[in-house]
Amino acid sequence: MPLPPPDTVAAADIDIVRRRLLAAAGGAAALPLPAAWAGAPPIPTGRAMQTAQAQDGRHDFDFYLGRWHVRNQRLKQRFVGIDEWETYEATDESRPILGGLGSIDDCRTEHFGGGFRGMAIRIFDPKTRLWRAYWSSNRTGTLDPPVVGGFKDGIGTFYGIDKDGDRAVRVRCLWSEISAAHVKWEQAFSIDEGGTWETNLVMHMTRIG
Repeated sequence: MPLPPPDTVAAADIDIVRRRLLAAAGGAAALPLPAAWAGAPPIPTGRAMQTAQAQDGRHDFDFYLGRWHVRNQRLKQRFVGIDEWETYEATDESRPILGGLGSIDDCRTEHFGGGFRGMAIRIFDPKTRLWRAYWSSNRTGTLDPPVVGGFKDGIGTFYGIDKDGDRAVRVRCLWSEISAAHVKWEQAFSIDEGGTWETNLVMHMTRIG
């Protein structure tokens, strides 16, 4: 069955997650998660939900505020079974927005023909305790559908729906190895509803200054 446009599916999935969280907190009957969220972390219920509420989460990305040198490793071809990567350098600067309820990044690299600028916007929803992260660049001028998620035990896990060329894909982004001076971020795509994932971009960030 053909998939709906990625932005439509993402919006519907996010709404269902929101309603599921409210149900876990004592609202309406819990709703099953759609297939688009296959492989996503389970929605907390009961005491786990109370713990999530107590741990607000709005400061989860404070560790990334500041300036970073980025070493990127990018898979040259996706879903063809070839393990060949290209490496390139970039810089990234993150600053708070919305009084601390979000952050915005300014990414720069000369790799893609020079003058590439990228922008990540992250916004925290205090009601659901979920983050939404959006990406845009000076090559597209549009916001990609968001990835949605949060942090647990020092690992940030985010899921979303996007396109790889003309093909709809599931997206998983992970934040790990977080310290004051170093962070690792990686992106993986799935074309089988989250059954398997192929990592296609890994970023190693080292703090500047």
